[in-house]
Amino acid sequence: MASDADYELVLGGATIRVRAWSATEVGKVRKVNEDSLLASLPVFLVADGMGGHALGDRASQTVVEVFEACFTEAMPTTPDAVVAAISQAHEAVAALTLDVGDARSVAGTTLTGVALVELGRGDPASDDHRWMIFNVGDSRVYGWDGDALTQLTVDHSAIQELLNRGLISPGQVAKHPQRNVITRAVGVEDFVNADVWLAPVGGRQLYLICSDGLTKELDDEEIAAVLRDPGDDPAERLVAAALDAGGTDNVTVVVLASEVVTGASPQDGSTRRIVTTLPESLEDTLPRNRKV
Repeated sequence: MASDADYELVLGGATIRVRAWSATEVGKVRKVNEDSLLASLPVFLVADGMGGHALGDRASQTVVEVFEACFTEAMPTTPDAVVAAISQAHEAVAALTLDVGDARSVAGTTLTGVALVELGRGDPASDDHRWMIFNVGDSRVYGWDGDALTQLTVDHSAIQELLNRGLISPGQVAKHPQRNVITRAVGVEDFVNADVWLAPVGGRQLYLICSDGLTKELDDEEIAAVLRDPGDDPAERLVAAALDAGGTDNVTVVVLASEVVTGASPQDGSTRRIVTTLPESLEDTLPRNRKV
């Protein structure tokens, strides 16, 4: 399944064009697609239901339903609103487990994405817009500048922790027994702990949002090769490449591109830490630089 969306909007004194392509496939091994996506301004996200859990598909679908209900207009939102939606999605997914009432059935999902936010919303003098990148779990957001692919999110996984400690090498990841273990998820613990970053809006930008069904099959250089020659639908091409490489998992991709068409970039170019009404639920983490 593939689709795309196209928007043109005025932010401050600039006209911005935003386009998104999205695609998802069950893959060649799984019988159920536990991935879900949302690609509609102001939020673009991927949720990957936890494999092996009976409610994985419902968990990821619930996340999308919550975000769709929270953001009904194609206009910038606020960081607080995104954080509140993450919290609401967490509560809704946790409720799925309670509804089933079976201790062996746990609803959980990753959640990662990019939202267009306005830092000074409510202040007529403000035109400070940002891309807000958020992540829970091991689905990823990448940045692409036309040449280099950079992983912007940090995986919440047992493998990432082992790599950080130097206990394993990157070459050991593919066959490691803990390669599918994630350390954070929506709907599993008492509270959701999301990593959040703010990035400037300006010039030409492209973000890749994906489930691990893509990154299990394609390394960063292979992903970059597709983005260098994206064709008419980069999301569909990336999904097709993952299927050709094995398709052992559900694979979901959202490609988000923006361009300032006229006027100056609608923000001051600096990077700020988010201030929210739910500070205990946030962890401001530096991006992990990984370029090819």
